[in-house]
Amino acid sequence: ARVAAGEPYVIRQTINNVGETYFDDEVYGRIEFDTDVLDESVLIKSDGFPTYNFANIIDDHQMEITHVVRGNEYLSSTPKYNLIYEAYGWDIPTYVPVPPVMKDEHHKLSKRNGDASFQDLVAKGYLPEAILNYIALLGWAPKDNQEIFSLAELERAFSIDGISKSPAVFDYDKLNWFNAEYIKAMGEEEFTAHAMPYYKEVFGEQEKPWEVLYSILPARITKFQEIPGLLHFFQALPDYPVDFFVNKKSKTNLENAPQMLEAALPVLEALPQWDVNTIHDAMIALAGELGVKNGTLLWPVRIAAAGTLVTPGGAMEILTLLGREEALRRLRLGLEKLKG
Repeated sequence: ARVAAGEPYVIRQTINNVGETYFDDEVYGRIEFDTDVLDESVLIKSDGFPTYNFANIIDDHQMEITHVVRGNEYLSSTPKYNLIYEAYGWDIPTYVPVPPVMKDEHHKLSKRNGDASFQDLVAKGYLPEAILNYIALLGWAPKDNQEIFSLAELERAFSIDGISKSPAVFDYDKLNWFNAEYIKAMGEEEFTAHAMPYYKEVFGEQEKPWEVLYSILPARITKFQEIPGLLHFFQALPDYPVDFFVNKKSKTNLENAPQMLEAALPVLEALPQWDVNTIHDAMIALAGELGVKNGTLLWPVRIAAAGTLVTPGGAMEILTLLGREEALRRLRLGLEKLKG
């Protein structure tokens, strides 16, 4: 058809109805389709520019792309792409469709809808290695049940035949598990380097025996941002009720708790040095002398030192981290509370 000068026009793909044809796919195998149902897509728009899908094919060919890895929602468009490759006489690439990652059963993850990007997840406290490990297992499964992979291990283990045909749901609980596993596996130096900004939120510029925190924290956190919340009681002694000293399992009550603190104070005051091993040995020896379970002595000591029921680490670690002066001050305050 003739087009008048200046009149806008589009160029469409011509599709001859040749019945059924097929293409081979690395995940789905042989896929047959009917050319009668394919629409003749626009290749050049009325402004003279090519559509994305047409330009993409030209670009892929010129860049000598051999494998096209993309979401499996493009499967239905693949026949039309192949017809263009064939029209030019070009080699058709190998297609590797991957399943979408879903936020729930019905909705795909979408940056446009506020779902987290890789950088957002890092900002939220997830370790890049843990994120990479987790997302590698979304829509792909290794031949065995291994879950923790380094990048080098993933490179060795990955194979196209492990790609799933089903969508994968992004599960934050599972990502948290991966992050926690990576934290637990860290050596002291690496852990302390990651933790230091959060330690400073609690302790300021004070130097502390960081190895003591390394002995108690890795197994208790999912993300490093949780550290200040766990250590809040080091900043200031919370205002706690006297009945925190009562604990059935440790066999402590309001009668024996003050006796335990009265016995512990002079022993702690007399220690030649203030470190976790010295405090540990002194407290265990004292419990033996008093003829009580270790917990009967250590529960009231820990409560007085921390002022909270749940603490990462026990009495020995908390006393060590408080330092001699602050630890003894808090134990005396606890004794006053019990006597008052």
